[in-house]
Amino acid sequence: MALLSFLFPSKPKTASAAKERLQIIIARERNGRAGPDFLPALHKELIEVISKYTKVEADDIKISLDRQGNLEVLDVNVVLPDT
Repeated sequence: MALLSFLFPSKPKTASAAKERLQIIIARERNGRAGPDFLPALHKELIEVISKYTKVEADDIKISLDRQGNLEVLDVNVVLPDT
């Protein structure tokens, strides 16, 4: 069985990969970057990922970064179509 797992390694889960990306983005932003320049790229990536599973428009995904003192809140709001 070890040979099969070596030849066909399991792919990382999508949710864990997305969580890791968000952690990297937020950590990078905390290191002194002034503006949230990652938001447009994150928005585009979310559209691509969600579009694989359901039809979604770019206006249906809202992303905001709120700063209050030393706290940052990344808010992602996705409106899914009725099925």
